[in-house]
Amino acid sequence: MKIGFIGLGIMGESMCENIIKKHDDTVYVYDVVPEKAALLESKGAVACGSNREVAEKADMIISMVPKSEHSRAVYQELLPVLDETKTCIDMSTIDPSVSVEISEMVKKTGAAFADAPVVKSKPAAIAGKLGIYVGGDEATYEKIRPILLYMGENVIRMGGNGKGLVMKICHNALVSQIQNGVNETSTLAAANGIDILTFAEAISYGGGQNFYLDSKKAPIAAEDWTTAFSIENMHKDVHICRNLAEECGVAMPGEENAVRVYDEAMEKGYGKEDFCATIKVVRGE
Repeated sequence: MKIGFIGLGIMGESMCENIIKKHDDTVYVYDVVPEKAALLESKGAVACGSNREVAEKADMIISMVPKSEHSRAVYQELLPVLDETKTCIDMSTIDPSVSVEISEMVKKTGAAFADAPVVKSKPAAIAGKLGIYVGGDEATYEKIRPILLYMGENVIRMGGNGKGLVMKICHNALVSQIQNGVNETSTLAAANGIDILTFAEAISYGGGQNFYLDSKKAPIAAEDWTTAFSIENMHKDVHICRNLAEECGVAMPGEENAVRVYDEAMEKGYGKEDFCATIKVVRGE
C-alpha cells in the first residue's frame, strides 16, 4: 500500500517521518513549502509537486494542515482523482461540521474518509506516541488503524465522521482550562513568594496534580517559550470549541475565559510562541 502525506509542518513532519521509517512501501509527500518536502525526501520519501499528484500515486492519503479552509481546499483539489481504491485520512484539527462536509464530498467519489486528529505535541510526534481520535465507519477504522499506529500509541474510534474532531476539541478545551487554572494559581503563589517549581512540587502532593503543570513547569520557570504547540494553534482550537458549544446550546463560561486569554495573547504578538506563554497574559505582561 502506497501512502501519501500532505502537510509537513511542526507535527506533520515527524508524523510522516515515522511512517517512512515503519512502512514497507513508498511514501509520497507534498507541502506548500518545497524545502519541507525535500527534507522528508532526504529521509526516504518521494516528493510530489502538488496535492493532486500525491493522491494520484497513493492508495491512502493523509492530510495534516492548519485550518478548516485548508482542509476543504485540499480535498476539493483531490476529488477528481479519488475513487473506491482510495482512502483519505484528515488528521488536521478543524471544525467538525467542515470535516463532515468534506467526508460527504469524498465519499461521493467512492473513496473512504476518516477524521483522525491527534493529541500531545512535538516530542510525542517524534517518538510516535501521539493519541489519535478517529471519526469514521468501523470498516474504515480497521483499515487505517495499522497506519495510525505508526504515529500514535493510543488510537480510539469515537463514532462516525466528525466525532474524532469533537473529542479533540473537547480535549483541547479541557487543557486550556487546566492551563488557565495553573496560570492563575501559580501567579498568585508567585505574588506570595512561591516560585513555579516549588509550586509544582507542592501541587503534586495533592489532587491538583496535572500533566500540563508537570510538563510545562520547567519552561515557565526558564521563561522558555520555544514552540512545541503554538498559541495561534490553540487560539484556533478554543474558538472552534466556542462555536461548537454555541451550535449545541451548551454554556461554557470557563472556556469563554480561555478564549479571552488567547485573544489577548494573539493581540500582544505571542502567536508563534509555545502555548504555555499564555501565563504572560495572566501576569499582565
